[in-house]
Amino acid sequence: MTGLLDLVRDDLRDFAGYRSARSEKLEGDAWLNANEAAVANVADADGACRRYPDPQPTELREKLATLYGCRPGQLILGRGSDEAIDLLVRAFCAPGDGAIVIAPPTFGMYAVCARLHGVRVVEVPLDDRGESFGCDFDAVGNGAEANGARLVFLCSPGNPTGAALPSGDVAALARRLDGRAIVVVDEAYQEFASTPSATALIGTHPNIVVLRTLSKAHALAGLRLGVAIGDESLIAVLRRCQAPYPLPTPCVELAMRAIDDTALPATESAVAAVVDERARLAAALSNLACVRSVYRSDANFILVRFTDADAAFASLLAAGVVVRDVRAQRGLGDSLRITVGTPAQNDRVLAALRGAR
Repeated sequence: MTGLLDLVRDDLRDFAGYRSARSEKLEGDAWLNANEAAVANVADADGACRRYPDPQPTELREKLATLYGCRPGQLILGRGSDEAIDLLVRAFCAPGDGAIVIAPPTFGMYAVCARLHGVRVVEVPLDDRGESFGCDFDAVGNGAEANGARLVFLCSPGNPTGAALPSGDVAALARRLDGRAIVVVDEAYQEFASTPSATALIGTHPNIVVLRTLSKAHALAGLRLGVAIGDESLIAVLRRCQAPYPLPTPCVELAMRAIDDTALPATESAVAAVVDERARLAAALSNLACVRSVYRSDANFILVRFTDADAAFASLLAAGVVVRDVRAQRGLGDSLRITVGTPAQNDRVLAALRGAR
């Protein structure tokens, strides 16, 4: 996939990365190659944490590949989606020279990672279409081409906007930018959407990378485990840019249990419950006097515009309910993002807002 690898930073084309002791495929029963402690810590009952973990545990990669509909070689594990975003910027954008394209309002880490690496951020705002936000894909393509951007970040479903992006438009953008840029589709909330995952597009559009996470639908935000899915040659590049041991052993063990066949039905049931509550909460919010508009959501949250967002935020806090204040984001000066909670929590939201102006 020569054209794809041509997008890698010039100075990293021959970069081999760090090879840790666990990267060496060696056999033996006395492991003395990693300077690990000879005896386990007294707090580590089974001694599982005495040794460095596998950088990319094979069994976990295989299970996640099955879950996300890809091959194990198309997937890299990391510390949440945040690490994948950072690795992509690090691998494809030269500091002080590269550029990325984002479509605000959107997840803030794309811009944060870019700026920490000295990379320009080109903004192509989403269109407010009343009941949802849409993406001007032509404008995004123009912005990428005009600025020589090697990464385009699309959030689908969007955060904080909530709407999923049309798969056909994502494919068309990737086709237009083939050989010029990587189209990154952040699907942190995909389990709550009825639209297909962009993972299905990678086979025909190798410049697409999909981000997934166990933080949301799988209720493992504290685990900090996410993946990037893409063409195998691209994933190999990201592996060379990653720190030696990204996944703590206890996290790997919990992740294995969480995506086991016995656990997945409970996750699916929980997701279905959130989708039902999302519809109920959105309908009820739409009928409140203090609410200006409620945006359609394909995620586990709802973006709401208020007649007086200050008063709404204060009323919620007075009731002990903490929501996300997104008013600093482009075009959202009157908006709050409300996560869909339990039925009882959602009732508290509604009760608090009935008293707001």
